[in-house]
Amino acid sequence: MAYLTLIDGTQYEGVSFGYESDSMGEVVFNTGMTGYQELLTDPSYVGQIVNMTYPLIGNYGVTPEDSESDSAKVKGFIVRDYCEAPSNWRMKDTLQDYLKQNKIVAIHSIDTRALTRKIRECGAMPGIITQEKPTEEQLTALKNFKIENTVASVTTKEIYEIKGEGKTIAVIDYGVKRYILTCMAAQGFNLRVYPAFTPAEKILEDNPDGILLSNGPGDPQENPEIIEQVKKLIGKKPIYGICLGHQLLALANGGKIYKLKYGHRGSNHPVKDVTTGQVVITSQNHGYAVDAESVKSFGKVSHVNLNDGSVEGIEYNDGMTVSLQFHPESMPGPNDKNYLFELFKNMVENYNK
Repeated sequence: MAYLTLIDGTQYEGVSFGYESDSMGEVVFNTGMTGYQELLTDPSYVGQIVNMTYPLIGNYGVTPEDSESDSAKVKGFIVRDYCEAPSNWRMKDTLQDYLKQNKIVAIHSIDTRALTRKIRECGAMPGIITQEKPTEEQLTALKNFKIENTVASVTTKEIYEIKGEGKTIAVIDYGVKRYILTCMAAQGFNLRVYPAFTPAEKILEDNPDGILLSNGPGDPQENPEIIEQVKKLIGKKPIYGICLGHQLLALANGGKIYKLKYGHRGSNHPVKDVTTGQVVITSQNHGYAVDAESVKSFGKVSHVNLNDGSVEGIEYNDGMTVSLQFHPESMPGPNDKNYLFELFKNMVENYNK
């Protein structure tokens, strides 16, 4: 047996699978029907226990090529029905064995619908998965739980390059997903990836043709040092912000951020391009959003979420800075919005003519 206990005392009983230990994190839900391996390895999930709303998980196993980083990053995994006999010609391992190898605690056979409703009504909250009923000491620790030092835990430790024949893009790694780099490389860019805390002076000294501020985990407001460096980059080169990078850009320009009640996590979120009226289905993974009113002083909202009206994209008044809250790559999810990488390429090339 295993138990999921939330900070308010709500408890769910299920069956342990994966690594047999206890693990604490922020309990959130993801609405994707597929893509569990990409989810598990997405650095943006650092500190979180993820509940899958789609019931059957594990049915196509695990394939190394589909990982978004070098290891699983979640604190725990929750599913309704775990498939013990997956079938997929590409698979190299079962989900359970993968979780064991990466020391990820997981639980199945709980009512994930009830848990999802709980989070929707009460908001994302800390929880703990335990092999036995939690001790008083664990419950006390749960009340004091806080996700900290997220970006520092996932950023690259040193500069590296992904060679290309085109313009050079400085990628600031706050927890970048591999497929974002793949999509950038597919545009012909030469990519130079920097640690998150690299001084702006170093990046500008290397004279890139453009700058990408990547996705990443945690509360953007807890990164004052990074925000100060972003301020120094604004207006110097074309800048493209994705997810956390989008939020950091807004903060650096004087924008405001607020925490969503239960966040946007999944591969099926509809987003509207305000200018063209085009609607695309997007992959998302974030718990914070930019306040729309605060954008008016430095830019305009370019994309909105059709579920709740929140800001999904910003075009800045300097004409050389854009950002997106959703993930424009398609891992996991539909490829409706891959064209947005090409738009950034055009912006970089026009600026550097």
